[in-house]
Amino acid sequence: MKQSTIKATIINRIISVEGGYVNDPSDSGGETNFGITKKVALEHGYISAMVDMPKQVAFDIYAAQYWDAVMGDDLAALSSAVVSEVVDTGVNMGTRRAIMFLQRALNVLNSSSRLYDDVTVDGRIGAVTVAALKSYLFVRDEAVVLKVLNALKGAFYIDLAERREKDEKFIYGWFKNRVG
Repeated sequence: MKQSTIKATIINRIISVEGGYVNDPSDSGGETNFGITKKVALEHGYISAMVDMPKQVAFDIYAAQYWDAVMGDDLAALSSAVVSEVVDTGVNMGTRRAIMFLQRALNVLNSSSRLYDDVTVDGRIGAVTVAALKSYLFVRDEAVVLKVLNALKGAFYIDLAERREKDEKFIYGWFKNRVG
């Protein structure tokens, strides 16, 4: 599948999971449409009412705010499943945390640096992290790195719900739609 098709498929799936307009007072993200918070929409120049946000505006924000931030094209060239997981995590938890999860996963799966050197866990993706993923995928199973990424994400959701009782309202949906 071409990278542009992978990108469109992943972003449209996220938009589908996120749904339409929501203004739930329990949601820390506040007012959203297609999963885009009002704060993020404003940062990208959208100034109209959130309830009226066109799907294409949401798509463009996802592309810029989440896909580009995790070097989606570079990751997609290596694994559509990994880029899907990292982008989805970025949407729900922030791109810095999503990248840190990938970096941590790569570090614990590198057989004590015998397969490739550890990467710095800094939440910034670059050539070193991409090269480590490429090296990992050359010798190891994509499914395992996905399991580690999902374990990290699941543990974060549990911790969040334990710290903030109001998030228990969302944890079922997070696990149903986001931890696989």
